[in-house]
Order: sequence, then C-alpha cells, then structure tokens
Amino acid sequence: MSSRIGVTGLAVMGANLARNIARRGVPIAVHNRTTAKTREFMEAYGSEGEFTAAETTEEFVAALEKPRRIIVMVKAGKPVDAVISELTPLLDEGDIIIDAGNSHFPDTKRRTEECAANGLRFMGIGVSGGEEGALLGPSIMPGGDPSAYAEVEEVLTSIAAVVDGTPCCVHVGPDGAGHYVKMVHNGIEYADIQLIAEAYDLLTHVGGLDAPAIAKIFEEWNTGDLESFLIEITAKVLGKTDERTGGPLVDVIVDQAEQKGTGTWTAVDALGLGVPLTGITEAVFARGLSALRDERRAAAATLAGPVPGEGPDGLVDDIRQALYASKVVAYAQGFAQMRAASLANGWDLDLGAMATIWRGGCIIRAQFLNRIRDAYAEHPDIDNLLMVPYFTEAVANAQDAWRRVVVTATQQGVAIPAFASSLSYYDGYRRERGPANLIQGLRDYFGAHTYLRTDAEGKFHTRWGQDGSEVRTDG
Repeated sequence: MSSRIGVTGLAVMGANLARNIARRGVPIAVHNRTTAKTREFMEAYGSEGEFTAAETTEEFVAALEKPRRIIVMVKAGKPVDAVISELTPLLDEGDIIIDAGNSHFPDTKRRTEECAANGLRFMGIGVSGGEEGALLGPSIMPGGDPSAYAEVEEVLTSIAAVVDGTPCCVHVGPDGAGHYVKMVHNGIEYADIQLIAEAYDLLTHVGGLDAPAIAKIFEEWNTGDLESFLIEITAKVLGKTDERTGGPLVDVIVDQAEQKGTGTWTAVDALGLGVPLTGITEAVFARGLSALRDERRAAAATLAGPVPGEGPDGLVDDIRQALYASKVVAYAQGFAQMRAASLANGWDLDLGAMATIWRGGCIIRAQFLNRIRDAYAEHPDIDNLLMVPYFTEAVANAQDAWRRVVVTATQQGVAIPAFASSLSYYDGYRRERGPANLIQGLRDYFGAHTYLRTDAEGKFHTRWGQDGSEVRTDG
C-alpha cells in the first residue's frame, strides 16, 4: 500500500510531526539523509502507526501515492534547496513539496516559482509549538498553491491543535504568505519574551524578590488577563530548583540569549515596509546586547549608574499592568505589519483567522487572542488594534501604572527597552501633531528634500543658503 504523505528530515521536529501524522491513522513514508537516523526512528516509534521507512530518496518517492505529497523538515537555507534539487528529477507534474521549516519568506517565494517551472506545486508552511506542539498539535500556517493545500488540508487540520472545536490551521495565502505569518509570529514571540524578562528584572532588582516568589506572582498573573503559554512556563522556569546547588535554576543560567534569526527578519522587513515595529526590534537588540557578556562585565566595573533599591508601593501590580499594555502594543504592531505586507504582496491575509489559529498549539497562544479575533470580526479593516474599543480602554486603564514603571526603572537604572519603547510608540501614535515637522525642515535645509505645508497644497523648498525665499517644487 502506498503512503499518503511523506516526511524527509527526522530531527526532533520532523520526527514528532511524522509521529503526529501516523497517530491519526495516515500511512506515511519517512526518510532521512542519514540512514541510521531513519532506523533509529523506526526502532523507537515504528509501532505508533503505518510507517514506510525509506533508505534512499528514490525509495522514499516510490513509496508515495500520486500526486506525491512530501514534507521537508530540514534546516532553513541551503539544505532546503538541496533537498528540493534532489527530489525534483524524481517527481511528476502536479506533485507537492512542502517546506515546513522556518524558511525566510523571500526564499519561499523563489522556490514557489522554481518548482512551478518544473511542474511542481510548492507550499511553505509555518509550524509553531516546538517539539511538543509538533507531536501533540501545533498551530499551522500553510501558504502556497490553494490546489496543493486542498490535497493536504485533511492531514494538516487533523494534526493541528484544536480550540473550541476549530483546528488551528487555515490556508494563509499564496507563495510566501505562510512563512511570512510565521515570521511575524516569531517576532511577536521575541517581544513577548523580552517584556516578561524585563518584568522579572524589575521584580528582582527593584522589588527585591527571589525567583520562587516571582514564580508565584507569574502563577497568579496567569489566572487573569495575562493568561498565556509564556506566562505559564515563566512560572515553571522560575520555580525550578537546581539539583546541583539547591537554589533556583534560573540563577545559574548564563544571561546570554541566543537567536535563530526570525526576529531579525521581522524587524528588517518592517523597516522595508515603513512599519514602526519598536517592541520586536528592541527585543532583537536586547538579545544582541546580552551576547556582549565580556563587554558588559567590563562596563559593570567602569560605567556609573544608580544602585537599584526598594521600589514604590504597588510595584508588583504596576508591573502587571505595564506588561499587559506593552503586550497589547507588541501584538498591535505585529498585526499592523502583517496588514502592510498583505497589501504590498497582494496576499489578502485574513488577520482574524491568524488570531484564531494562534489561540492553540503555538508559543504566543494567549487568552487575549480571542479579543483580537473578535476585533477583526467586527472591524476587518482596522488600521491598528489600539483603535479597537476593548484595547483602547485596556491600555488607557493601564497607562498610569505603565508610566510609573518606566519612571521607576529609569530612576533605578534598570534597562527596560521593550517597556519604554512600547510606551513611546503609544504616545507617538496618539499624537495628532509630533515633532517630525522639524525633521523635515532640517532635511530641506541640508538636502533640499522639500516639505508639505499645513495651509497649502503642493511641495515646497526654502532657499536656505540663498535669499531664504520659499518656492513650490511640484509645478
């Protein structure tokens, strides 16, 4: 009997995704470049479903029913291209290649065109939820040929997480749309994690609390508006005792955060689109700063600053409110970026559907994604989530606490780039008139870049270095 679908690449994510598919009763072929990996997989999990193990690419392709459906689970970049090149001569017109890794969306657009030129259908799908999600039910963001999605929809929706009876999987859009949405998801994840880290830092160095006490605070926060997967696991990480020292594990983890690049991709893309993505970008910068460990050690012995001391009354609840308001800003910026990208690429993204499929399985799943889904159902063309009444009111109610936290952190010398930049974005966005008039005046002075007037139509330039007169430059 031929397998309905295949997975090549049996590292942890690929192996767990294959196991998830097999557990749903779907006959599946599995393959890995290293034959030993395939054998290890079959020895460990072969009893979980109807697997066909293939030692060569030729055997793998031959084991699949037509049209062939192949999920590629290898490291993003050149390895994906290498697998596609190896598969292409063995496939027939109409066969489907699915890249389910964290590929950069421009690569997905390119691969879509290259596969189409060879008569193949290509899909780039974002899969969020980590190792556990891949096995038990991830959030899946498929992009690519709609006809190809129709061929694999039943399998993908069957393995996805389910919330309120709805699978966390929906066709996002053509070519690179699926990987784009996953990229922004990861960018929001960066901001979310950075905000949580800043809250922890304040509770530690200003609140004077130890990790077990902060763990209890996060447990409590997870029962309210902040309820989310990341808040939940923060409590668990902070509450973990180190077997070697008997103290909190978090206290012996090196303060150096790594990154795989998706946050940077998100920030760079936002710059190209002209979307102010302050929270996510500051989170990327914060990880970069954390990597300068030796430099920071030297700076700590040299650079002056206040010594954090006792915080004001009500600090813990103020931090809770600041964290919530800043999270709202991070999601608002991420969704504004997806909206801009949808218009720029002609993807017609359903942003409410993105909120719906992020409610389960993925890393940024949170209670208030239901609010975002409802917001887009009621206001499908809204420019910014901050303008939706629920979020307008929520941030307004939190802003006094938010401002107190930013002031306290600044006075006590605790870095809060995500909290502070989120508040500055909020204050900048709500200003009818900001200081950019001066910026444009300066640009006109040194570069004759022209400016618009509030009281007249057209573009103007002042002859600063000549007679100081103003001329209209657009005819």
